[in-house]
Amino acid sequence: MTTKRLITVTVNGETRSAEIEPRLTLADFLRHTLDLTGTHVGCEHGVCGACTVLIDGRSARSCLTFAVQADGHAVTTIEGLGPEPGALGVLQEAFQRHHALQCGFCTPGMLTTLTELLNDNPQPTEDDVREVITGNLCRCTGYAGIVAAALDAARRIQEGA
Repeated sequence: MTTKRLITVTVNGETRSAEIEPRLTLADFLRHTLDLTGTHVGCEHGVCGACTVLIDGRSARSCLTFAVQADGHAVTTIEGLGPEPGALGVLQEAFQRHHALQCGFCTPGMLTTLTELLNDNPQPTEDDVREVITGNLCRCTGYAGIVAAALDAARRIQEGA
């Protein structure tokens, strides 16, 4: 018999509580318990990066993280990256402008990963961007648009956009 555990997590600025089984992954908690389906599950081995979210501002593979590990922490998903619900943030607008997505499967993980980069390093070089996205697989874009979008977003953020 599995004993459920009550967790409280701040997700995209909103405090959410739920009783869950300790073995539930954060990805499944977000997708199935909270109905936040923007976090994608790809390989379920932490290799592809599609499930990347931010926990207290640091990128984490939600397919490898148990939801109970997020108890008491702040989680940001793709749904929480815009300045307000339904609005695109600077990085998201740059992805659109530079055609940095095609099928879109990798996009949530790319955006959360790059959000962490831009928070840590507001003036990244092309090499910095390429290095940080090595853990996120994209089968469609060839990465050039993603790199261009990240550099454009960094510039616009510096300019106060």
